[in-house]
Amino acid sequence: VQLQASGGGLVQAGGSLRLTCAASGGTFSIYAMGWFRQAPGKEREFVATIGLNVGSELYVDSVKGRFTISRDNAKNVAYLQMNNLKPEDTAVYSCAARRFGRSSDVKSYLSWGQGTQVTVSS
Repeated sequence: VQLQASGGGLVQAGGSLRLTCAASGGTFSIYAMGWFRQAPGKEREFVATIGLNVGSELYVDSVKGRFTISRDNAKNVAYLQMNNLKPEDTAVYSCAARRFGRSSDVKSYLSWGQGTQVTVSS
């Protein structure tokens, strides 16, 4: 499956963005999806993942209550709604897909989209 992320941009602290990950070339509904981010000089880190079923979301502690991951299998897209953004959320955000269930392990994802830059100003 091929993935393309979009929706990044520059926003002030406290603002919101919605990232979109569009999938093609595969049966989207059989893939768990994940969002990861990488800030300058840091390793890529897990942000959120969603499995095949509603209610299967998992988040890193730093975004709980602010970010929401979702998916629309009919449209072959996954979303990351980001509210109350903070300067420390600044990073390149990438989406990824894996077979079977959700996972926070970056190494377990085989398909990756290009990143989209999110910059949060204070």
